[in-house]
Amino acid sequence: MRRADRLFMIVQLLRSGRVVTAAKVAERLEVSERTVYRDIRDLTLSGVPIEGEAGVGYTIRNGYDLPPLMFNEEEIAALIIGARMVEAWGGMAHGRGAAMALSKIQSVLPAHLSNSLEQTKVFSLSFPERHDLRKMLDVLHSAINGSQRVALRYSDEKGAGSRRVIRPLGLYFWGKVWTLAAWCELRKDFRTFRVDRILSATVRKEVFKDEKGKTLEDFLKRAWVE
Repeated sequence: MRRADRLFMIVQLLRSGRVVTAAKVAERLEVSERTVYRDIRDLTLSGVPIEGEAGVGYTIRNGYDLPPLMFNEEEIAALIIGARMVEAWGGMAHGRGAAMALSKIQSVLPAHLSNSLEQTKVFSLSFPERHDLRKMLDVLHSAINGSQRVALRYSDEKGAGSRRVIRPLGLYFWGKVWTLAAWCELRKDFRTFRVDRILSATVRKEVFKDEKGKTLEDFLKRAWVE
């Protein structure tokens, strides 16, 4: 967990109105009590009105709230719709991140804007059979971020299977399907793979470096011309 997220969670826990011990906070956040004490000290120095002491517990005075985010209703609606789409159609890690982001946004919005979360009646539905696809998106996204080659087992539209080693470059969502833009080491050229047709993906340890003619920018230039 990032330190900024941890500090946010500590404030949320202490706003419950009950006295919460450092041990309880440490258990909840899976950190040491020493880390909690240091974070509480830093929050206090930054102006958060935390009351209590080590060995007894901590709380935050009633009425304290985090500064409101400067979003208007249209911006809030856009964030909600986007987060709901990511929850339904993105990878599992991004789905969890979208849900957490909505929770954080709601907790710091003033009351008259917080209602916008419930009033936004635009939804995106997912289906149980997408579970494996969502896990695959997590694997591919991690490989893209880490610039790691991936060994694929792939089935084309005719059901013909193949094995490839690729450099994953980017993921694209087309409203119904996800595709992976990649440099194929077998074909020595760019290829696009439908993620739902990838049978397996094994991320290799070796890291590749960008080479002229093999980058996402080069892929996009090629696609634009074609």
